[in-house]
Parts: sequence; structure tokens; C-alpha cells
Amino acid sequence: MKKILFLTGDFAEDYETMVPFQMLEMVGYEVHAVCPGKKKGETVKTAIHDFEGDQTYSEKPGHNFALNYNFDDVKAEQYDGLVIAGGRAPEYLRLNKELLEVVKHFFTADKPVAAICHGAQILTAANVVKGRKLTCYPAVGPEVTLAGGEYQDIPVTDAYVDGNLVTSPAWPAHPAFIREFLKVMGAKIEI
Repeated sequence: MKKILFLTGDFAEDYETMVPFQMLEMVGYEVHAVCPGKKKGETVKTAIHDFEGDQTYSEKPGHNFALNYNFDDVKAEQYDGLVIAGGRAPEYLRLNKELLEVVKHFFTADKPVAAICHGAQILTAANVVKGRKLTCYPAVGPEVTLAGGEYQDIPVTDAYVDGNLVTSPAWPAHPAFIREFLKVMGAKIEI
């Protein structure tokens, strides 16, 4: 069974945490949801981001999401892929040097990585986007460019694939985001 490391944290986007986690478990992966500074069984508070015609997304309280693994026990080499949730959590998670080293491992080892929305902030802080094409929530696009990546301006319902890196602007792209990540993981769903 393939193992996925899933990074999330307080005020990560609700759908971008709950839905990918559940979908990846649904197809049979062992998914370890972790957050630095928290242990298995503890929860992170999520936030629901909606697109309601304002200049940016609105934010509402989400659910409490239970972590199922300890961040301190993570050994990056034991995982086949990495998924990074968006929302507000990446803005502070990217300050954790140990987390950044974990993320760098996936790029050095050329393993599949998926990041949605503000998850790209962790990628830019880990210094792994130089020369890569990726997308994210548009307000994070300048960070991608400053970090040497090529920001892709795509519809909010789409995903962008650059080798083993799958990125998406926000949760409306879940079908494309998960489908493309499953492809880079080597999964096949037959109907």
C-alpha cells in the first residue's frame, strides 16, 4: 500500500483538507495527516473559503479535523507522495524549518507532490519551485514568480501538472486536482 504524507494546520481551508484526505483514503492509500506542533488525535481548526463576488475569498469557520499521525514521527523517505492543503495554514507552516526539509526531500527524490491554493507558499519557502511551472491561488502568484517559478494563470476549476508536481488554484478544482495527482502516483481507476 502506498503512503501519502498530508500537510495541514490550523485554519487550513476546510474542503482542501477534508476532501483530498478522504478521497486519497477512498482509493486505498495510507494517508498520514500531520501538523507541526500537534500530535495524533489532536485537531486543527479549518476555515471555509468561498468565492462570493468580493475582491478576495470570504472566510467562515470550518470543521475540526483530526490528525492521524505525529509530525515528529515523519520520516519523509517512507512516503510515496506529498499533499499540501491550502488556506491560511501555509503562511505560518512555511516558517517551520523541519517541515521545509521534509518538503525538499520529495523534490530531491522526485516523488509526486500536490499543492492546492496557498500550499504553494510552502513550496516557495522550501525553495523548490525554481524553473517549475505551477499554479496557486492568484494572490500567491507573485511569490511563485519571485521564487523563480513560472506562475500559470488557469481557471479555478483546473489543475496544472509539471512532471510530478500537481497544483491547483483552489477547491473548485478538486476533481481535476485529485485525478491528476492519482495519475502521477501511478493509480488507475477503471469504470
